[in-house]
Amino acid sequence: MKFFLTLSLSVLLSAIGVAQDYHFSQFFSSPLSLNPALTGLFPGNYRVAVTSRSQWAQSLETPFSTTAFSADFSYFVNPKKRQYKDAFGVGVVFASDRLPEINYSVNQIMLGGAFHKSLDPKNNQTLSVGFQYGVVQRNVSYDQLSFEDSFDGTSTYVDGLTGEELPENNYAFGDFQLGLNYAFAPRNKTSVFVGAAMHHVNQPEQSFYYEATRGEDIEVTNTLNRRYSAYINFEIPVGRDISLSPRVYTFMQGPHSVTNAGSNIRFLVDDSNGSALHLGAYVRTVGNESGYGVDSAVGMAGLEINNFLVGVSYDVGLNSLQTNRRHQGAFELNIAYLGKSNDDEAVPCPKF
Repeated sequence: MKFFLTLSLSVLLSAIGVAQDYHFSQFFSSPLSLNPALTGLFPGNYRVAVTSRSQWAQSLETPFSTTAFSADFSYFVNPKKRQYKDAFGVGVVFASDRLPEINYSVNQIMLGGAFHKSLDPKNNQTLSVGFQYGVVQRNVSYDQLSFEDSFDGTSTYVDGLTGEELPENNYAFGDFQLGLNYAFAPRNKTSVFVGAAMHHVNQPEQSFYYEATRGEDIEVTNTLNRRYSAYINFEIPVGRDISLSPRVYTFMQGPHSVTNAGSNIRFLVDDSNGSALHLGAYVRTVGNESGYGVDSAVGMAGLEINNFLVGVSYDVGLNSLQTNRRHQGAFELNIAYLGKSNDDEAVPCPKF
């Protein structure tokens, strides 16, 4: 049974690799993964964030996991000026997708930067443009795979007996992304953040067989589809201590699409140290060539104390993939730290 499950997941992962990238339910918790234009867009000197997602824990001995680490830095171009305070940011993001069941992994490291142009003297409006360039590595361990011709006819698969001609189990390629963001953030009033990004601009080749078959009569090729994404997020004050953040995030990659819609609510606990409680709920819908429907519901809770942020979320599957809903769950943890500066006039990027 385990063999058939592993084989099925291997086929599924190949399909996912073509169709969709990793994503987080707390999508603003990993801003550099969301949009390169968000690099350095925060009120402070630096920002570090770690996001970890675990799913299929009840179906696999070791769950499918995704981890992203990012660090970015912000610098004012004209720090002494009170009007039109332009800024730029630089940053790095490392992400890893892993399925330990067959030692399959996709690792990437991206370096990027962004320029933030102030559009009015009060610095309430900012237009940002950013880019990222880096390397993606795909790896699989053949030691964890079994093939039909290595079956001894009774109950055992003999290691090393297969006659399959397997390619190199490690493949790397360069990748490039672009992003744009507009922020309207007046103090103590409704704010709006609108952004769009294009990932895999160069549509890189990602097939393990590409190098082995290049130049032959039949080349095995598998280019990575561009991913187009867009989001809108509002920050709406409701009284002195409460604010709402309704938001929509959607992306398309090849024939597949995903849309997240919902809202966060922030409760200010202590104004002296900036501590606050965040709660949120979302619905995720997915679409492909066969139709469009609801995939999962997401609940989120976060805590903000001084410059630290901690958020947790859980996805509850609502599709028909399995009859047991708990087997479709995904747990996500986010930890971030914001290094504040003496000048807090930068745009406050959404936190979760």
